[in-house]
Amino acid sequence: MEFGMFHEFKRSPGQSEADAFTESFAVVDAAERWGLDVMWLAELHVAPERSVIAAPLTVAAAIAARTTRMKLGIAVQVLPLCHPLRLAEEVATVDHISHGRLIFGVGRSGFPRTYEAYGVPYAESRERFAEVLEILQRAFTQERFSYEGKYHAFKDVCLVPKPYQKPYPEIRVAATSADTFSANGAQGHPIFCAVRFGTLGELGPNLRAYRAAWRAAGHAGAGKAYRFASFTCARKGMRARRSSARISQPPACAMVSIISTPGRIGWPGKCPSKIGLSSGTWQAMQIFRATGSSVSIRSTISKYSRRMGAWPGWDHPPFAATRSSMWEHRPFRTKY
Repeated sequence: MEFGMFHEFKRSPGQSEADAFTESFAVVDAAERWGLDVMWLAELHVAPERSVIAAPLTVAAAIAARTTRMKLGIAVQVLPLCHPLRLAEEVATVDHISHGRLIFGVGRSGFPRTYEAYGVPYAESRERFAEVLEILQRAFTQERFSYEGKYHAFKDVCLVPKPYQKPYPEIRVAATSADTFSANGAQGHPIFCAVRFGTLGELGPNLRAYRAAWRAAGHAGAGKAYRFASFTCARKGMRARRSSARISQPPACAMVSIISTPGRIGWPGKCPSKIGLSSGTWQAMQIFRATGSSVSIRSTISKYSRRMGAWPGWDHPPFAATRSSMWEHRPFRTKY
């Protein structure tokens, strides 16, 4: 399993941007001390009431300079909004600064408002994503590369620097719709699984389609799919449930953050219908929450992993598990 934290660099009401950065970096420092595997960074734009992390690669470089062990994950870089050559340079640079600790998550984002702010039509996002991803891979792997596409063109360009990791940092692609699971399997990409726009019952068939496309394309193994799960753990399950209840009240809004923003537990006082979630989506998000002792959490993860279909050689598929105790920016509040 992969234990990490998904960090939005949250900005609380009335908090200055400078204080939001200071507090968020304090959380990063605590995560490094406590031995988490990965610090996952969001990319959020034009949302002053929510976050200050509009430039995740810049933040990743700062984290790389103040840590030595923890990996740095981007979850996810919105490729259609990026200039591909500049992005390739920045990814390779952060990979060097971190000495190969970067994991590069990419996606299209489900927020048209961000595209409107950047002046990019959301209808172009799928084509733009494919172009930028192909250009990145060419830039990383070829001494000099050329490309002629609908939105970008390059002729005999040399990327400097080349990535520290060879051939390049692991790229994980966000998969939401059924067709993206099989497409990413065929292309051999590890994926982030999401049920934000469906139900948990749909995830199993999508994963089977991903693995079938992976094998049909001749890739070794069965592919890699990562799912986010949030948990509160203590020696005694009742203590964990009390801690979780303090963080997550009221119960109706407990797990809005399971897939998209672990570390910020919902919007207090709002039920699913008031924040635009279907009941099916809400139920799927709630399922990915585990609260209790380490034994009960392991049991919960194994149960739903079997339901999704375990990977060969695994008791359960890999998870990116996140602590849910960051609501008040008090790292790891639960006592062990």
